[in-house]
Amino acid sequence: MTEPATPEIRTSAKAVILHDGQILLIRASWEDQECYFLPGGGQHARESLGDTVVREVDEETGLTVTVERLLWLREYIGANHDHPETEANTHRIEAIFLCTPTSDPGQLGGHAQDEVQTGLEWVPLGNIPAINLLPQTIRQPIASLTEVPQPQDTYLGDVA
Repeated sequence: MTEPATPEIRTSAKAVILHDGQILLIRASWEDQECYFLPGGGQHARESLGDTVVREVDEETGLTVTVERLLWLREYIGANHDHPETEANTHRIEAIFLCTPTSDPGQLGGHAQDEVQTGLEWVPLGNIPAINLLPQTIRQPIASLTEVPQPQDTYLGDVA
């Protein structure tokens, strides 16, 4: 009997960039759907997660940002979700940071965009529950950023 392959853990950092009641999102065409993602990406060796999010935001959006604080930590263990056969070896850990733009929020245009990226868009926070922002689990926590700050669990767990 063959042992299952050991999953590789991929760590990444994502940004919640807020400006004037809006959040900056990446518009994308992914798996035959139009959707949105938070800017961010994979961590390099010997790079802090804070440095990762700053670099990735610059590459994908052209913005420079300051990291304010960690909002949430999300895991995704593929074997536990929709496609366990094809994603059995997928294990991702994402640190999601609140960031503030330090360059002009109106001047967007990254220099190393992801292949699925079709654009960038400032979206009003109130619209978040109604749009196809992936992963769906982060819609409500992001939308609640408009409310009076309430203590939230930082660790979101293994969610799709």
